Amino acid sequence: MIGKSELKPAKKELMESLQKVEVTLNEKERSGFELDFQLGHGQNLDDLKPFNRVIIIVTINSVKNILMDGIIGYHQLAPGNGSEASIFTVFGEDVSLMMDLEEKTVSHKGQDDATIARDIISKYSSYGITADVKSPKGISQPGANDSVPSQQVTDLEHLKIMANRYGFVFYITAGPKAKKSTAYWGLPDKESTRQKALCTNMGPHSNVDTIKFSYDSLAPTLVKGSIDDTETNQIKPVETSSSEMKKIAKKSALVSQSKVRLKLLLQKSGNDLKKAMALAQGITDASLQNVTTANGTLSTTRYGDLLKPHRVVGIIGAGQEFGGDWRVRKVTHRIERGKYTQDFTLSKDGTE
Repeated sequence: MIGKSELKPAKKELMESLQKVEVTLNEKERSGFELDFQLGHGQNLDDLKPFNRVIIIVTINSVKNILMDGIIGYHQLAPGNGSEASIFTVFGEDVSLMMDLEEKTVSHKGQDDATIARDIISKYSSYGITADVKSPKGISQPGANDSVPSQQVTDLEHLKIMANRYGFVFYITAGPKAKKSTAYWGLPDKESTRQKALCTNMGPHSNVDTIKFSYDSLAPTLVKGSIDDTETNQIKPVETSSSEMKKIAKKSALVSQSKVRLKLLLQKSGNDLKKAMALAQGITDASLQNVTTANGTLSTTRYGDLLKPHRVVGIIGAGQEFGGDWRVRKVTHRIERGKYTQDFTLSKDGTE
């Protein structure tokens, strides 16, 4: 589906000239798409103008999946040479692109970060976006004497800055219906829905073409320090000992490793103990998101489904250390005539 204000199914001529679709769904970065068209003589390209909206729908086993709801950002033309046809490529990003066009100077008086996030997202309801915002643990609404939160960047950048304070993520998921999306601001382990398992090293039962595993023993981080608590005017200790994220691995790196990084939290005026603890916990939680990673490619035909980010997937056939449950962080869909693959990035907080 494509259009500026009124979205309609793409015209037959446009669909017939479509050669390749690539959609990358990210957890921490903006998701994007790339469409390659083979140009015919005098072909009308009005539907592919910048800032037109594009919805990409994939049907698998009679089920329609909204793969992308995005905005066209820019074009690229590769003129044909001799018998070769010209290729017109359209690049775009998800609808959060519209949140990143205008830098603003705004004061958010009397609002905590979760309330600010809801307020910002609500400004983009015309794009069918609904907010799903989680409140950081231990954070309360600022009082009359507290410093006023200010914004001097785009709405998207401010949402990400606030999210990073607590080990949160911000992303937009298209669907489940066309023209509708959900903007999520919260911990990265929201979804626990289990997906069809990835199978490797299992002969004809394998659905993974390639896969590679990595373990970063330097990633896990604990925080220790103190703060001048504004509520009591006393020096209070701030320390983390575990993660508040949902455990994916059987052996968390914080427990299984003999040593982990220790980050010193220096005294900082203007914070109360609750906020300092939330910030410290965010550092520890974020450090565990990519301790163990897996990168690979699967055949959509053999897998028989779409691998979706932000959800859990099991790996079978990778041995005890790298088998078990993983969280899907990134998926790139590559669709051409007669071929459909998915490149994926998975992670978890330890091994097994």
